[in-house]
Amino acid sequence: MNPQAKLLSITSLFLGTTITITSNHWVMAWTGLEINTLAILPLISKSHHPRAIEAATKYFLVQAAASALLLFSSMTNAWYIGQWDITQLTHPTSCLLLTTAISIKLGLVPFHFWFPEILQGTSLTTGLLLATALKFPPITLLLLTSSSLNPTLLTTMAVASAALGGWAGLNQTQTRKILAFSSISHLGWMAI
Repeated sequence: MNPQAKLLSITSLFLGTTITITSNHWVMAWTGLEINTLAILPLISKSHHPRAIEAATKYFLVQAAASALLLFSSMTNAWYIGQWDITQLTHPTSCLLLTTAISIKLGLVPFHFWFPEILQGTSLTTGLLLATALKFPPITLLLLTSSSLNPTLLTTMAVASAALGGWAGLNQTQTRKILAFSSISHLGWMAI
């Protein structure tokens, strides 16, 4: 990969993470998440291997769907409440949709199926970015809206992630899939 393109991708990752973490407005948080998604795609597909291209396509589709659900949740809340502020999430449907969108972005159970497949198609360095740095913005949104999210649904998904991630990781022989299930398990503990 061209060094300038790699620098641009890494800079965009930091920019998208910073925008999402520091935003008070849903549209800015969504913008930061989309910048992150678009910045990691060249890093996933840099080897030009069919498995890497497949992983990049799957990652884009899953993250775009989760971002659309997050934006729909915030628009629903703005429609009923009249607020675009992240901390003013009060409409029950919006809270449920946001819990689902953040769970998809993080890869919590039952929305975890994309994560091991994508990690299997990437290099270890890119997998490290996917499993760590790209989890910061959704976790930040989870913390900012934790008082509004559906606690029963989130706790159920978190406990299921902690259990299933550990159990599924025991049955793996490939390093990247073990790391993926370990990440799913640890995300469950963090969500609890």
